[in-house]
This record gives sequence, C-alpha cells and structure tokens, in this order.
Amino acid sequence: MTEEGNITITVIDRLGEAHELEAPTDMNMNVMEVCKAYELPVKGTCGGMALCSTCHCYVISDTELPDMGGDEEDMLDQAFFVEDNSRLGCQLRITPDLDGLRVQLAPESEE
Repeated sequence: MTEEGNITITVIDRLGEAHELEAPTDMNMNVMEVCKAYELPVKGTCGGMALCSTCHCYVISDTELPDMGGDEEDMLDQAFFVEDNSRLGCQLRITPDLDGLRVQLAPESEE
C-alpha cells in the first residue's frame, strides 16, 4: 500500500503502456473514476451505472474481486471483445482489497 488510505492499481492502456495509479480507499471511487482522474481514455458514458460498456476492462491480476452483479453481467453480454476476465471498471469499487489490482483497457467498441 502507498500513502495511508490509498492503494496502487496498474492500468494498461490500449497502446500497451502500464500506468501505476494511486487510488484513495476513502472516497467511494471505482476503477473507472480513478482512470478518468488520471486522464486515461475511459469514457464512462453512463456515469458508472453499468448502462454502457465504455469502461470495459480485463482483470489480469489474481486479485479477489466482488461478485459480478446482474446489471454488470447484462451489460457485458452486449459488449464487444468480452473475455472470461472482463469486468466493468465502474463496478469495481476502490477498497483496500483491490491493492495491487492490474487491469487492461478493452478495445473500444465497433461503432
């Protein structure tokens, strides 16, 4: 863990570059919001409501994650490039349990 109350997550962008991000655990943020705060190319069009897939990412670490909710499952069923390790960044709340999380941004949808 980094500074008290913060964790470190690594986000690999669509060009393959890894970004080590410090994320606060006391602000009720999610992975999508942290990516946006660091100006990574995550749209989060629906504002974190699991109504779009613009924050789709692949979890590439062995981090224990909360179970996927029905809304997230339904949205991923409609998303492009879904893999077994797909999650929506907006549904992954920043908690101490996510320290060391590594995700890769999924390719943008075929619009």
